[in-house]
Amino acid sequence: MAVPSVVVRLAVEADLPSIIGVLADDDVGGHGDIWNEETAPVYRAAFREIAEDRNSEILVAEQGGVVRGVLVLRFQRGLTDRGGFKAILQSVFVSAAARGAGIGRVMVGEAERRARERGASRLELLSNKKRLDAHRFYRTLGYAQSHEGFRKKLATD
Repeated sequence: MAVPSVVVRLAVEADLPSIIGVLADDDVGGHGDIWNEETAPVYRAAFREIAEDRNSEILVAEQGGVVRGVLVLRFQRGLTDRGGFKAILQSVFVSAAARGAGIGRVMVGEAERRARERGASRLELLSNKKRLDAHRFYRTLGYAQSHEGFRKKLATD
């Protein structure tokens, strides 16, 4: 039986329930993502804000008409590297049932292609320290662990 090919494309708002399903399938990060009537408006607002940002793209990996993966690709100019232009991968997720089938490799490959096309000199990503399988995966793609990240939750009043 042939395995359906993977298509990576720009996400559309109608993909949101499937995208959130992929994020909810995350057993490591524990972000608490769930799609329902109560949460849909905040996800829609976030999607629209990202989609309207000319320096951001939401990509989905679709196989057999089903969304199997998602990532956010952002572009940013900095002051370091002589004003270098870089791409940043965020929220790279593949549904648990589809992991190990090459979907992540295809998604990241497309993100790299898009980054080169936009003139980025490098591609960076952050990955939760608990995601040891993901770290091995990124190393197979030629990524090097070069920085230590920090995070702080801010109180909202």
